[in-house]
Amino acid sequence: MQKILVTGGAGYIGSHTCLELLNAGYEVTVVDNLSNSSHEPLKRIEQLTGKKVSFIKLDIRDYTALFNLMQKNDFYAVIHFAGLKAVGESVTMPLEYYDNNIYGSLCLLRAMRDSGLHRIIFSSSATVYGEPKNVPITEEFPTKATNPYGRTKLFIEEILKDLVTAHPNFKVAILRYFNPIGAHESGMIGESPKGIPNNLMPYITQVAVGKLNILNVFGNDYPTKDGTGVRDYIHVVDLAKGHVASLLKIDELKSPEVFNLGTGRGYSVLEVIKAFEEESKVKIPYKICARRPGDIAICYADASKAKKILGWEAKKNINDMCRDSWNWQSKNPQGY
Repeated sequence: MQKILVTGGAGYIGSHTCLELLNAGYEVTVVDNLSNSSHEPLKRIEQLTGKKVSFIKLDIRDYTALFNLMQKNDFYAVIHFAGLKAVGESVTMPLEYYDNNIYGSLCLLRAMRDSGLHRIIFSSSATVYGEPKNVPITEEFPTKATNPYGRTKLFIEEILKDLVTAHPNFKVAILRYFNPIGAHESGMIGESPKGIPNNLMPYITQVAVGKLNILNVFGNDYPTKDGTGVRDYIHVVDLAKGHVASLLKIDELKSPEVFNLGTGRGYSVLEVIKAFEEESKVKIPYKICARRPGDIAICYADASKAKKILGWEAKKNINDMCRDSWNWQSKNPQGY
């Protein structure tokens, strides 16, 4: 049974991926400093699967602890989620983002190199495309981040490319996510942001349970069908399965290989609100506010490469995403 080391495995995407890894027969070890998450989702994953998750509270900037862990365990691969991830916050705290995301990744990669562990799946983001000239976005599009968070993802991608040039035995898959939403269908694990959510869906669900009063819609003057921003929303369970698909193929990839993980379909903010109201039977009050700096009008993926090479494609639609988000939030009104 192959052992997988998951950094940031207690977070939103990390926890759903751990669940899919256990279901696929892998052993899972999670390292997480719990700065943006809690131990609770890992306990719930164990209840859902009947399998154990090894957990070590550890900051990925601790090279020695990582190296010792890798020396003691015969890990097959690393899936690297750990990182700070709020675009707005990154603009006000760039040094913290560079330190945590880039220095942390350097420590992780050094520990991997020095301990002989050479397979890694990296959690990147569609933010690395900046403002695309047209859509859908393919992996060949030029990259240009518009904020420090996006730049950390882009720099780490470049570091991984340089690593493979120097050490060709490294196998690297870079997964550029579009907009993950939804939750596991059990309603036991889901998105539980600390403080006011930065992303649309947890904001909607917190308004729906009465935790927040009103949804702010940033901008209704974009060149889109209803003036609100259009994004490629992908169900977090589909996204998690993309990591399992990448693991199965990692040794066959021309390393480093980049994949878009999205549905290939864009939905506007107002369309998401409407779909959520249909599924939850709850009316979502909203108000139109000024655009946010750094937000782009329209962004959705061409995900055909992942289908062709990994045999993966998104299966769930926007109604599934809204239904599962509501199921999670209504059962866990305060999150974890």
